[in-house]
Amino acid sequence: MAGDYKTREERRKQSKPNKKTKTKAKSGKGQIIKKAFLIVFFIGILGLVVGGTMFAIYASDAPPIDEVLLTDPVASEVLDINGDVFAVLGAENRDYVSYDDIPKEVEDAVLAIEDVRFYEHSGIDLRRLAGAVLANVTRGFGAEGASTITQQIVKLSFLSEEKTLKRKAQEAWLALKLEQNYTKEQIFEIYVNKIYYGNGIYGIETAAQFYFGKELNELELHERAFLAGVPQRPNGYDPYVYPENAEKRKDLVLTLMEMHGKISEEEMKAAQDIHVTETLIPEEDNVGKPYKYDSFVGQVIKEVEALGDYNVYADGLKIHTTLDPKAQEYTEKMLLTDEIVQFPNDEMQAGLVLLDTKTGEIRAIGGNRFKDIKRGRNYATQLSDRQPGSTIKPILDYGPAIEYLNWSTYEQIVDEPYKYSDGTKINNWDNKHYGQMTIRQALYQSRNIPALKAFQAVGSEKAKEFAANLGLPFDEVFESASIGGIENVSPMKLAGAYATFGNNGMYNQPHTVKKIVFQDGETEVVNKVTSKVAIKDSTAYMVTDMLKDVLSNKAGSTGKRAIIPGLPAAGKTGTTNYSDEEYEKYDLNRNESPVPDAWFAGYTTNYTIAVWTGYDKRSTPIPYKDQRIAMDLYKNLMSYISKDIETPDFKMPKSVVEVAVEKGTNPAKKPSKYTPKSNIVYELFVNGTQPTEESTIFDKLEAPSVSGEYNESNYQVSFTWNHPEQEEKELQFEVTLKTSDGGEQSLGTTTDTTLTIEHAEPGISYTLDVKAISKTQTSSSGTATVTVPEMEEEVPDDIPDNSENPNGNGNGNDNSNGNGNGNGNEGNQDGNTDGNNTPNPGEDNKDENTENPDENEEDVPTDTPPENGNENGNNENNRNNQN
Repeated sequence: MAGDYKTREERRKQSKPNKKTKTKAKSGKGQIIKKAFLIVFFIGILGLVVGGTMFAIYASDAPPIDEVLLTDPVASEVLDINGDVFAVLGAENRDYVSYDDIPKEVEDAVLAIEDVRFYEHSGIDLRRLAGAVLANVTRGFGAEGASTITQQIVKLSFLSEEKTLKRKAQEAWLALKLEQNYTKEQIFEIYVNKIYYGNGIYGIETAAQFYFGKELNELELHERAFLAGVPQRPNGYDPYVYPENAEKRKDLVLTLMEMHGKISEEEMKAAQDIHVTETLIPEEDNVGKPYKYDSFVGQVIKEVEALGDYNVYADGLKIHTTLDPKAQEYTEKMLLTDEIVQFPNDEMQAGLVLLDTKTGEIRAIGGNRFKDIKRGRNYATQLSDRQPGSTIKPILDYGPAIEYLNWSTYEQIVDEPYKYSDGTKINNWDNKHYGQMTIRQALYQSRNIPALKAFQAVGSEKAKEFAANLGLPFDEVFESASIGGIENVSPMKLAGAYATFGNNGMYNQPHTVKKIVFQDGETEVVNKVTSKVAIKDSTAYMVTDMLKDVLSNKAGSTGKRAIIPGLPAAGKTGTTNYSDEEYEKYDLNRNESPVPDAWFAGYTTNYTIAVWTGYDKRSTPIPYKDQRIAMDLYKNLMSYISKDIETPDFKMPKSVVEVAVEKGTNPAKKPSKYTPKSNIVYELFVNGTQPTEESTIFDKLEAPSVSGEYNESNYQVSFTWNHPEQEEKELQFEVTLKTSDGGEQSLGTTTDTTLTIEHAEPGISYTLDVKAISKTQTSSSGTATVTVPEMEEEVPDDIPDNSENPNGNGNGNDNSNGNGNGNGNEGNQDGNTDGNNTPNPGEDNKDENTENPDENEEDVPTDTPPENGNENGNNENNRNNQN
């Protein structure tokens, strides 16, 4: 048997020679797996060693367990811009409840949602931790927490909120120590008394009183479930602000209670059918003692919570803010007393925000006029249900038109009867229409119809985009929004938008928090608010320049009351209106011109202020005389904060040019040298879009240049004239000839530029009057005068001496057969010719002289006596010659 066996083994070896090779291969693979396992094992050991070492190092640096810190929340300090503490948060009184007074039903609700294995673990729930580790590996560190109630107490009492390995290690270490030194009952008691329940409330007993007005043992199941669920996100589950979130959280707690056997399915469903708000105390009844600078503090708390999972009431934070205490004090003095601004009654409300134009840092907030209510409604930051009126026009109408359409401040627009696109009639506030005007005028006079036309020109989508860039995101923007028919605009948001205009188009989100410093004094979170380019600097400046006219004495400007002498500022008024139905419904008096809201937003290069005034209920109107209060609040606060500091004027960027424009031209044209000064305006244009064409409306053609001369050799007077625009404007000339003897002759219109007068008369002055005529204009006259000199008579040597003829009669000329004048005057040789037709030397002048028969009398000097001493004879001969 044995031999056979060997033989079979040998045969097997011989018949399967490759099996040995395969065995060796398998053996090699096993070695690799073994080595890999050893490597992983040693890495794990190394990791445990390193991790343990790190844990030991971190744990050794953990703070000691302080019994005082365990039982009381650590208050946070709020510091102003100077570094001084002006408010402490978390120091309020609270109702402390011992474990024995906590109903078992309340404990069941809390443990179901927060730490269901609380009585089973020693401070750290390993099962819960494993799930959190897996989530952190797959979704990133910090994705899911595994904190037990014990760990939460440690974190709230001794550690910061930062999610780091060091903090988690210290938290675990201190949780283990806490479990060693305190019973489970004591730890649970610490927790429910220490935890924050929102609205400044600490401890579950205080929360029961605040939300439901009940003791713990009086709470209904749905109320216990709500309170158990609040601590995870106290502000996110605030039933007054987020009732649906609170309802969902309550239902989750009830589901978990049923899952863990604490309540039946029927009890769960019955409690889920009761909405948390059904038994909630009304918000208006939950008032308390206000903080100093209550409205400002309220905004600080919101911003801190928005920065992360921080609890201002328990985390011992130092919150550095942007508050200017002097400005805040003055703001509250304006709103809460009658020393500065006179309010008609205590019911009228106001909301106001003052911020730094360049940074967006809020210097003061006037949230309301409540004197004794803690964190009452903040009309400065929570005015989502009111409309902004005409303060929206630069944001939805004219700003977008300049930004996207390159409109100038001169852009012409017609104020006329008009309708919305759906046919609904739109009116101006005064029910009047002023025809064509600039958008500058339309804005400072707050005309509604031009505003709508500007909105329509730019389009709703572009208007919406423009507003969003200025911190005003709207879901929908309809045509009615162009004149203020839109909601979700608070003074804080409006101030942020207007500051953008004053900051060269750079937007900064309005904010109160600069940074947060944690309990360790080293860890800090900076509120990184960065400027962003929201609109073009050209748009910002041009809108600002138009809004400066609102604060001017120009006819129709709406902001005259807000003018601060010597302070360069821009701003806009705004009111909303009641509909005809509301007039009837609220029984309003039209004669008082009532409005539900009155606004003013204004800014300088240093500060921006936005103000709302009105009543808590829209049905209560503001009469006309009280609508000025918004401007009064702005003016007083801006004057106060601007005194003793330099306020530079707004600087025009290179992207804008100021150009002279002839008023009324459309499109814009430059004035000509003939445009009257009263018809010239100076407007702003985006550089490169300014007008280049010159207006001709007031143009006057220059008078032609006229010259003339006398040519003695041929007795001609020649005139010439010219005009520099003759060819360009295809000019004609209207010519009139005047003579010194009173003659005037129109020679009609011609394109010629010369005139010659033949046989010019001696001693006569010829004046030529020439006017240039274009298709639309006639110039003034260009003139020239030429005087023809008198002719000097040459006396022949052979003229007989008249002394031989005492009567003065004789033949005046041997070549004439008529009776001549013996005095030899050439002008009087008008005798009759004889039959031989010998020409009369005076023939050339005969026709002209017949038109003026008396002219020749001037040729006889009156101071020369007759040579024959017979004056009468000469006169008689002269008369005969004239006939």
